[in-house]
Amino acid sequence: MNLLTDSTITLVHATTSDTLSPLLQVSGLACRRGHEWLFRELSFAVWPGQMLWLRGHNGSGKTTLLRTISGLSQPDEGRLAWGREPLEGAADRPVYVGHLNAMKDDLTVCESLQFIAALHGRDDSRESALAALRLLGMHHRRHAVVRTLSQGQRRRAALARLALEREPSLWLLDEPFDALDTAGVETVNQLLKGHLERGGSVLLTSHLALDASGPVATELTLDRGVAG
Repeated sequence: MNLLTDSTITLVHATTSDTLSPLLQVSGLACRRGHEWLFRELSFAVWPGQMLWLRGHNGSGKTTLLRTISGLSQPDEGRLAWGREPLEGAADRPVYVGHLNAMKDDLTVCESLQFIAALHGRDDSRESALAALRLLGMHHRRHAVVRTLSQGQRRRAALARLALEREPSLWLLDEPFDALDTAGVETVNQLLKGHLERGGSVLLTSHLALDASGPVATELTLDRGVAG
């Protein structure tokens, strides 16, 4: 990889296969905040069945990278390819769950999940939403207005979206374990395992060490001044 010295990404224990195509190919990507470059000439691939743990200090560009891959932000340089086609032309986009949760404060928990599902073309039936909330331990709060939830409950409700996913797509998760208790972490790890087993991929950030009982992750370090 040809990376500038002021921004480096390091892959640890990377696994690839000559018989598979990457779900995502990142080539020469560069993003900046104002006049400051967060990273430049960033290149890596995300393979089916692979989980990548994006690491780096605050302000290193982790959230910016996830938002750029999701299509919510545009890179200043470089190319993103979904399989063999440009990401902007791909029919199946990555699934993004940001750290702000994206739940509608004035809707009930069930209504908000149904709204998100409909927005992204997923099954938005009440039955599916309730089943997802039950899996995340939020069925008992299904009628509660989102604004009344605790931080941990909001996180569980937002992550219930993952229980609605059936396709082997790429999940982009910004601090998915934040504010979760032990039971919540275990549930999310089971969702991750199931997704990887069906050939999906995960790119996540976490300031916490990943649980040893969860899926094995390839580490990607995005930091200034770190030797690659």
